[in-house]
Amino acid sequence: MVDKTPLTRAVDHFADRLRAAPQSRLQRGAAAEALALARELALWTQRLEEPGTEPREMPDAGMFAAADQLTVAGHDLALVLEDEEEVAEALRLVEEAQKRAGV
Repeated sequence: MVDKTPLTRAVDHFADRLRAAPQSRLQRGAAAEALALARELALWTQRLEEPGTEPREMPDAGMFAAADQLTVAGHDLALVLEDEEEVAEALRLVEEAQKRAGV
């Protein structure tokens, strides 16, 4: 069984940091970074769950929704990943995005 806990914890930590960030930090790019990651994770999930279908892009619901969008996309992906390498890659993406977001 694949341990997906590190991925969900990292997603939750990033989302919590976004929720605690001042509006100015969100406006300077933290929310955009989170949305970009959420979209990437959602597309990854779609490719695994619905191969061969047209991908759908997660909408921009505003900077204050970015943390929730990230949480949903990250947890959805964790549900469908099946091996340690995929989990490690997803975890790397989350950690790098959080660094770029500065939160």
